[in-house]
Amino acid sequence: MSLSRKAILVIVIILLIDQALKITVKLTMTKQDFISVFGNWFVLHFIENKGMAFGIDIPGKLGKPALTLFRLAAVVVIGFYLRKLILRKAPAGFVMCIALIFAGALGNIIDSMFYGLIFSETTYLDTARLFPPGGGYASFLHGQVVDMLYFPLFEGTYPAWFPFVGGHSFLFFRPIFNIADASISVGVISIFLFQRKYLRDLK
Repeated sequence: MSLSRKAILVIVIILLIDQALKITVKLTMTKQDFISVFGNWFVLHFIENKGMAFGIDIPGKLGKPALTLFRLAAVVVIGFYLRKLILRKAPAGFVMCIALIFAGALGNIIDSMFYGLIFSETTYLDTARLFPPGGGYASFLHGQVVDMLYFPLFEGTYPAWFPFVGGHSFLFFRPIFNIADASISVGVISIFLFQRKYLRDLK
């Protein structure tokens, strides 16, 4: 299989898994549901991200569409860069990393662009409906990114003698994310770990 076909296959697989899981969560979970996958170590917990990573929101009416358009522009740039790498016959590992980043970014953009149009609002009592009669919960570019993967590892309580936080509970890994986020993270971390090899082979 050629490098371009491998990259396309990776992108398609990531997008299909990401969107299938997001749509399933939207249609079957409310915002108070927790589904245990592996005890208390891995659960599905549905939240919607209004802005950037870790829920950071850009204020104002133009904040959300501006963020979505910026993401779209970034995906276009990454796509052209990926095509350039393939034409240059760049190292397969590096190409796959860029493909993972591209797929993850595109997966989250789909949410931001279209989910507000095609889903009704999810509440703590009701699940969303697909293509509701009265229209979706938001306009074009104003959709929220669906997150659900939660690994509440090493939950506990600080000792009472611990400065400032003694007696308070802690959670070692708090972020809730999705397959697209994981794809981006794997791509970026892999580039960081193997950058010397990739940069050497790119010369």
